[in-house]
Amino acid sequence: MAKSSFSQTQNQQQALLQTLSPQQLLAVQLLEMTTVEIEERVRGEVMDNPALEPLERDDAPADDSVTDDSYGIDSFSADEYDDYSGNEEIPVAGGSSGSWVDIPVGDTLSFGDTLMEQLGELSLSPVQRAVGEYIIGSLDEDGLLRKPLEEIQDELLIYNSIDASLDDILAVLKMIQTFEPAGIAARTLQECLLLQLERGGHAKERELHRRILSDYYDDFTGKRWDTLAGRLGVTPEECRDAIADIVRLNPRPGAALAEGVGVSRQQITPDFLLDVQDDEVYVSLNNAHVPQLKVSEEYVQLLDAQASGGNSSQRAAAQFLRQKIDAARNFVSAVQQREHTMLATMRAIAGLQKPFFVSGGDEALLKPMILEDIAKITGYDISTISRVGNSKYVQTPWTIYPLKYFFSDGVVKSDGTQQSVYELFRVIRELIDGEDKSNPLTDQALQQMLGEQGYNVARRTVAKYREQLDIPVARLRKE
Repeated sequence: MAKSSFSQTQNQQQALLQTLSPQQLLAVQLLEMTTVEIEERVRGEVMDNPALEPLERDDAPADDSVTDDSYGIDSFSADEYDDYSGNEEIPVAGGSSGSWVDIPVGDTLSFGDTLMEQLGELSLSPVQRAVGEYIIGSLDEDGLLRKPLEEIQDELLIYNSIDASLDDILAVLKMIQTFEPAGIAARTLQECLLLQLERGGHAKERELHRRILSDYYDDFTGKRWDTLAGRLGVTPEECRDAIADIVRLNPRPGAALAEGVGVSRQQITPDFLLDVQDDEVYVSLNNAHVPQLKVSEEYVQLLDAQASGGNSSQRAAAQFLRQKIDAARNFVSAVQQREHTMLATMRAIAGLQKPFFVSGGDEALLKPMILEDIAKITGYDISTISRVGNSKYVQTPWTIYPLKYFFSDGVVKSDGTQQSVYELFRVIRELIDGEDKSNPLTDQALQQMLGEQGYNVARRTVAKYREQLDIPVARLRKE
């Protein structure tokens, strides 16, 4: 009988793994929260942890003006403070600070509420439900999911401590894609249209439409109708009819849902307050309703007393007190860090966009700005700036803006100057408003007219911007 031989080999492999400590996870979670959410979280922590004590907030004003060469970003060390001192308030529009702005806009369900209701009708596990809620919260205004599934997987693990596989996330996404309206939660325009085709029309028609979108999407978007008809093996008339059906589909199902169901009566609570005085821009956090916190001196004294004892019950009590005090200190530090990060980010935005704010909101003065620009000024990671800008609002003397409004690509004109895409939007809108409605401007004509004004953009870019303005193609604007 032959002897079995075994061999052992040892391989050394080097891998770089990034893990976040509980304190870092807490800081990330708090940074994601809006003003309303952080207020609720702070009050909840005070109720749950007796080692935390609320204090009255100091309303003294502070000079937080933004100059051209300084963004008011001060050095900060969370370890230097035991109190949650926050940031001092400054005068704002109307002479008030820390105010809630009521914007009642109807009593029906909101876009997100409607999708959440449909999610609630499914029989899901707790993990599936959490994944579904996160996906719904990640949809953009059009109802599309622009965020890669890998990014959602990472964020679920970081923010919610949910370790879900890509297959699990995809399975939940497919469930949400069956919700009303058709096309919701699609990841691309192509997928959005295909999802809508699955729910309507006769089987023969659906198959032709599906082939156009699945197999010949480039010909469809390039409007190569004759080529498309030949490849499909149908008559030009049949191809035109199919195209007419497809263009009637809704590329923005989320916008349609918002229009159909309305938005719930709600409060938009700005996270930042911005004022302009004598051509200077002042910013502050809208945190007047968020309790200041400190570690309870009484609990610290109790810890000292119990720690000096020698019996087992005193040691157990000391361990319990120490855990509560450590948790309180960590939470105070995390909230403090959140306030500093948010204010530093908003100051940097106000500094770069100072001409826009001083002008009272002239879009022509809005500078192109990306996350990396603010990251360089503040020294924070791009991911940190993204978290600050997500779902946050700033109140100005004339209106309220979402922070993401100020992040846009730039367009370089022929004279070398750089304009925000919002200024290009305005020019396109003006050109179309002034067109001859019996002979409306095509995207090619718009491109040529923009070129005459110094905007060198491609025709497909003009088409993209026109679609973002909710302006139909020329043939549909003809009267």
